[in-house]
Amino acid sequence: MRGLLVDPAPLRESAAYRRLWVGLSLGQVGQQLAVVAIGLQVYDLTRSSFAVGLVGLSALVPLVVLGLYGGAIVDARDRRTVAIAASVSLWVVSLATAAQAWLDVRSVPLLYALVALQSAAYAVNNPARAAIVPSLVSRHNLPAANALHTLSFTIGAAVGPALGGFVVGRWGVEAAYTVDAVTYLFALWGVFGLPAMPPEPTADGVRRRAGLASVVEGLRFLGGRPNIRMTFFVDMAAMFFAMPRALFPAIGVVVLGGGATTAGALVSAIAGGSILAGLLSGPLGTVRRQGLAVVACVVGWGLSVAAFGACLLAAGGTAGVVRAGVSPWLWPALGCLVVAGAMDAVSAVFRQTILQAATPDALRGRLQGVFIVVVAGGPRVGDLVSGTSGDAFGEAAAACAGGLVCVAAALFLARLQPRFVHYDARHPEP
Repeated sequence: MRGLLVDPAPLRESAAYRRLWVGLSLGQVGQQLAVVAIGLQVYDLTRSSFAVGLVGLSALVPLVVLGLYGGAIVDARDRRTVAIAASVSLWVVSLATAAQAWLDVRSVPLLYALVALQSAAYAVNNPARAAIVPSLVSRHNLPAANALHTLSFTIGAAVGPALGGFVVGRWGVEAAYTVDAVTYLFALWGVFGLPAMPPEPTADGVRRRAGLASVVEGLRFLGGRPNIRMTFFVDMAAMFFAMPRALFPAIGVVVLGGGATTAGALVSAIAGGSILAGLLSGPLGTVRRQGLAVVACVVGWGLSVAAFGACLLAAGGTAGVVRAGVSPWLWPALGCLVVAGAMDAVSAVFRQTILQAATPDALRGRLQGVFIVVVAGGPRVGDLVSGTSGDAFGEAAAACAGGLVCVAAALFLARLQPRFVHYDARHPEP
């Protein structure tokens, strides 16, 4: 059993990593709680899954722009300073989101704008934190550190939405946003405890600048590294086609019943599967064929989402009619999402490890910027796709078809790039 459980070696190895991990874990609870609250508030104001999907679109543009440029900033400046500035910005946006709820502004465009600002700060903050990790732990412990990072995120993603559904249902979105602002103080504590991390000097001694040329340099490096590119492509296949998150508010009201509580439980089920995978991540450090593992996990994600859609088809529900009571198909649906979350967590560990191991330190910020554009931007595109499909064809059909398209796309990419399937962690080739 000890060999199956998550490896805590990075926490023992580095006190700075330990503080960062604890702060991030606690801060994630509030952030994920706020994600559910925003979706529920938008749906309450509009009664439209498409409007909920637009929450993702409003975050996409700043995420793409600042994800790429933010990575260049991370490589050109002290990474601790960048992480602190971005984290403080995220906290200020959390305060503003709570204020609009307490003042009862009831403006959907304002919510979209706040999500966009949050996304902009996140696009700088996440690459900074991810680029910092290889400087805090040894290369041998990178898979374990990434498993711990995934576990911290998913603990928040499990506890936050479940708590969010309960808090919103009992005290309203105002209380949910306030909890977010308070818990993010722990994340600030984590980054303020980091050591200084100035950028590595260039070969000619010239200070590296965060500009368009720096972004292009990172993209040019990526253009010649097919294995790193594939980590992005397979994740986009999963998130673009098979991310059912925007469907959850309508599913809770119309298909399965239970309203906000069910919507929170559906999000928490995905996170619960990720937590289970993280807690049993001990053997992941021994996996050599990491590319093959990524493809297998994306296929597993797609099949699980398709099975979730099949449960919704069996549950029925009439469009536009609030369902009385909770359908017994809720439990099989939650089980499918638990499996999907486990697949996504294992895929994330290996994708992050391949990226960190195969990228020079001087380029890690920029490649992490691309990574966050894909990882955070992909679900937002998926929100728009699933929200649009849900309004057009029904939530059940949208989930089922999206999962099957994801499977087909992952298998096509694996056939297109067999080198990725044979990637060997002992010899990390980009």
